[in-house]
Amino acid sequence: MSKEDEMLKELTKIRELLASKPAPPPLPPKGVWNEFKDFLSKYKVMGLAVAFIMGLYLGTLVQALVTGLVMPLIGLAIPGLGNLATLNIPVPYTELNSEGIPIDPNYAGQLFGIGGFVAALITFAIVAFVIFILVKATKRWGIE
Repeated sequence: MSKEDEMLKELTKIRELLASKPAPPPLPPKGVWNEFKDFLSKYKVMGLAVAFIMGLYLGTLVQALVTGLVMPLIGLAIPGLGNLATLNIPVPYTELNSEGIPIDPNYAGQLFGIGGFVAALITFAIVAFVIFILVKATKRWGIE
């Protein structure tokens, strides 16, 4: 094959590449409902909503477990503490009753209610551990 034939062949290839191609057929109109369904499936919105709702109620369930069972058990385990959920620290110090309220009705100091914070901290630790176990199990099963 001569050089001219090679050049002619190459120029023919270039012409074919530069030739305009027919336009793709227009997409059929989807409509708002079909676009909404595509949005839900593409971004997995339903799964996210279900996970959010379940997480919300899991937190509420664990909160009830902690304040109703765990905190009183900790209070029983530590002598003289009472229910840890109602633990208050008075500044300046004064005697408190079993509910964490000052016995002296004229007490003018501040009460630092750390029992609620400790309950929230224990709740957070339990929820975080449950989520850790769920993520670990789903990875083991191959679910992303």
